[in-house]
Amino acid sequence: MKDTNILLAGATGYLGKYLLKELLEKKNQVIAIVRNPDKLQNSNENYLEIKQAEVTKPETLRDICKGINTVISTVGITKQKDGLNYLDVDYRANMNLLEEAKKSGVAQFVYVSAINGDKYRDLKIFEAKEKFVAALKSSGLNYTIVRPNGFFSDMGHFLQIAKSGRVFLFGSGNQKFNPIHGADLARAIVDTLDDENKELTIGGPDVLSLNDIAKLALTALNKPIKIVHLPDWSRKLSIRCLRSFTSVKTYGPIEFFLTLMAEDNIAPTYGHEHLKDYYIEEAKNL
Repeated sequence: MKDTNILLAGATGYLGKYLLKELLEKKNQVIAIVRNPDKLQNSNENYLEIKQAEVTKPETLRDICKGINTVISTVGITKQKDGLNYLDVDYRANMNLLEEAKKSGVAQFVYVSAINGDKYRDLKIFEAKEKFVAALKSSGLNYTIVRPNGFFSDMGHFLQIAKSGRVFLFGSGNQKFNPIHGADLARAIVDTLDDENKELTIGGPDVLSLNDIAKLALTALNKPIKIVHLPDWSRKLSIRCLRSFTSVKTYGPIEFFLTLMAEDNIAPTYGHEHLKDYYIEEAKNL
């Protein structure tokens, strides 16, 4: 890697924590910007500087990119609980970072979106993300758009459902995915920091059907295998009802989940962390 001065936004989130660990292990000089510095312990002062800032408030970011070669942003709505919407966070907050990056002559901007975001622009969760992707691509900066195929942490929903002793799936359950662990994804991102103007679509090492994932969750909890298949029309009805009767804050993530779960989403395989092992560890805490 030729650039070692890196600004990391979203360092306290699921992926951000793994990214920070990987960057420091590779001896990069990192500035991590966080809303609450108490959430991040600095055990490596030789390589890490923690700065307090709020990406939704541009005045707190002034000159934050001075001396920075690469910006990595994992900023998204799940990191905020202030009544802000997708456009506020996934688009405008990242635009605030991008403006500072351009002003300071940053060479590379890495942004984490999600698999098939360009295909599902009509979903609220993707509308803002892809609006930022378009702005980044036309910014003149070198960029990497990272499109992971779901995090292991997202698959934790299946464990929660499996606690009841059965898992409900829409359709046949044969739809296939390969979610990726945060540690594997962080490694892939850091290893490709020298790449320019590319989109990195990536998933974990195991391609699994929803039936497989449900079985892994039930088995990790020592439950008998009970999977209930609901007709697909009930999935579509659920999305329509959610859009009609709940706020975008409520229906956005569920709409995303129910839409992508309706068909295969398989990304190039990478890494060595397995969902089965993740479930076994997580089950110990349930």
